[in-house]
Amino acid sequence: MSAVDRRTLLRGTATVGGLGLLGGPLARGGRTRTFVLVHGSNGNAGVWSAVAAELAQRGHRVCAVNLPGHGPDGFFPASYQAPQDLAAFAAAPSPLARVTLAANVKHVTAAVRRLAPYGPVVLVGQSLGGITITGVADAVPHLLACLVYISAFCCTAQPTVYDLYRTPEGAPSLVLTLPKVGDPAQTGALRTNWRSADPAFLATAKAAFLADGTDERLRALLAECEPDEAAILSFTDARPDPARWGGVPRTFVRLTADRAVPLPLQDRMIREADALTPRNRFRIASLPSSHLGFLDRPETVANLLESEPA
Repeated sequence: MSAVDRRTLLRGTATVGGLGLLGGPLARGGRTRTFVLVHGSNGNAGVWSAVAAELAQRGHRVCAVNLPGHGPDGFFPASYQAPQDLAAFAAAPSPLARVTLAANVKHVTAAVRRLAPYGPVVLVGQSLGGITITGVADAVPHLLACLVYISAFCCTAQPTVYDLYRTPEGAPSLVLTLPKVGDPAQTGALRTNWRSADPAFLATAKAAFLADGTDERLRALLAECEPDEAAILSFTDARPDPARWGGVPRTFVRLTADRAVPLPLQDRMIREADALTPRNRFRIASLPSSHLGFLDRPETVANLLESEPA
């Protein structure tokens, strides 16, 4: 997050029930809504800073959530700092081993419950955050105006994220080629050394996440990444109840230049979800963006989110 973004967020923050909430009483056109933003793997609420600030400046309420084990509770062992001790880093057990999909869903559901009295809630998930927002919709469908998946995992015919990556559409993902650190069976985490200076690693990371951005912006994004993600999340059955999740209006934002969640995989998830609930199909939008490039287009993303039903 840049210094400018931090100042913008601090100026717009109000407290509602202990949650950091951005925005004011009136939105453009008088349609105030609450946007709850859920980050993806190895991320935190800060990835949404530019989008959150843009929505807040338009008068909406915005709550970017840190999932359990992320943000202030992120795991940054001494061995990850410079100079790095890669052997110790690879062996360090992760507190995220205890973080389950149920814990993520409970955490975001609590936020939605506390924010719903202030206006319709639009729940947005990016990447791995998609399985969490699906679970929240199962838990409290009546509190949600709509769901927005931004190149996010939506498990219906395929039970897990791991199963989606094993499909012909998922197998080309460049995420699968990024080297992991340590043994997940021992650490409990899918661990990545985002502070690596290896040119091959940086080239792969850029191609996977930010092919449409600069090397400087890539380094800034990687500096905000957290090394660990709970390994169990990718292997947990994340299929929804079609009678509950299936009743919430939903949008899928296709990122057409995404090589982390390839476009054919995004389209497969849309087809499979629509087959599960044919009377409530995805509304589809498309952006010519890499996996993380859309975050640098806050006005475009805000325009899209403002078009969601309330």
